[in-house]
Amino acid sequence: MPTYKQFPLADTAEGLTEADILSWHVKPGDTVTVNQIVVEIETAKAAVELPIPWAGVVTELHVEPGQTVEVGTPILTIDVDPGGAAAPVAAPAPAAAPAEEEEMKPLVGYGSKAVVTQRRARKGAEPAPVAAVVAAPPAPAPVAPVTPRGGYVPLAKPPVRKLAKDLGVDLHALTGSADGGVITREDVERAANGSAPAAAVSTVESGYDPTTRERRVPIKGVRKMTAAAMVQSAYTAPHVTEFLTIDVTPMMEFREKLKKSREFAGVKVTPLTFAAKAVCLAAKRTPDINAVWDEQAQEIVYKDYVHLGIAAATPRGLIVPKVRDADSMSLKELAQALTVLTEVAREGKTSPADMANGTITITNVGVFGVDTGTPIINPGESAILCLGAIKDQPWVVDGEIKVRKVLQLSLSFDHRVVDGQQGSEFLADVGALLADPAMAMTY
Repeated sequence: MPTYKQFPLADTAEGLTEADILSWHVKPGDTVTVNQIVVEIETAKAAVELPIPWAGVVTELHVEPGQTVEVGTPILTIDVDPGGAAAPVAAPAPAAAPAEEEEMKPLVGYGSKAVVTQRRARKGAEPAPVAAVVAAPPAPAPVAPVTPRGGYVPLAKPPVRKLAKDLGVDLHALTGSADGGVITREDVERAANGSAPAAAVSTVESGYDPTTRERRVPIKGVRKMTAAAMVQSAYTAPHVTEFLTIDVTPMMEFREKLKKSREFAGVKVTPLTFAAKAVCLAAKRTPDINAVWDEQAQEIVYKDYVHLGIAAATPRGLIVPKVRDADSMSLKELAQALTVLTEVAREGKTSPADMANGTITITNVGVFGVDTGTPIINPGESAILCLGAIKDQPWVVDGEIKVRKVLQLSLSFDHRVVDGQQGSEFLADVGALLADPAMAMTY
């Protein structure tokens, strides 16, 4: 007889209370194996794929894509004994349940305990013994699974889902053109342009009201987390922002030399790479910038390592993944780490663990052509450096005006931890290293 287990929404990050269901990778009737990916969820920090800890046949999906679910809520039911190999239970089990009746522990590294359950019986049917794991006749009536509109679960990556939301396209009404029916960016764009037959979305789902010409989008996921963090930081840490304009022509010339060197062949070296190295070096000379204010303990915590955060704009919103122990890396290692970090972030695959416990952050608004900004410090840190756009500008060199590569830096810091002197010294050190990379030899 069948044995049913319910798969609860796992706690994939410390403090996680809820998550959004992005897409199902299985449907009722599918056979799954241990640790097979069955669902993709979006938490306040990242998109995460969840594996199932048992093998069996999927019998029921309890939630639809787009729904917000609390941690511990059953989201899927699976029959772990579809062939009826287990012996039927003739009588209620004793208090000390045998091994086969114990909860199966997940084989993955996270998640709530598995829920052992039976399917609900018909109204008026004799209730099964509470301790029984194997269902006995009469067989319970199947509960109708949640069937998304259109009769299928749309398959699409998080960036494509974000694009669909922005353009007001209903993924349930699309047929994916990629292998396996996966919906692509091109499918969404065609639907938005009216060249696909499925682009119409109801007012309720898209959030758009044609009478007011307004669109309302629920605040959740990364946007909700980012907003809460920024409000906390802005109203907790007294921000001070300083600015510095520097000539980075030598840095850009040095970059061209590295491109031609054998050591850096195939390595992507950007201005951000030099800034990351400069921040790590300068932080050693001004340790206050890499410390943090612990309000609860009434202590300032000085950290003898640099977990460097890099603010990244992704289709899911602003995230800040970290380069662990960046201060121990060479320039080449930093360049490689930043390349991987950026690619993973753009794919929406940054894990919650990769965004935790930073010590100082860099944000680069220069990639958008912006000169400078006044960034807000990430909670749990005391400073954030902002890089502006590198532009050709007139600059006085040896008494003569010449066209040089000019960059504006801004540094926001927590004035509870960092005084004006320390903040100014740190910013000046970073500027000196970027203006003349050879200065790194003296640090």
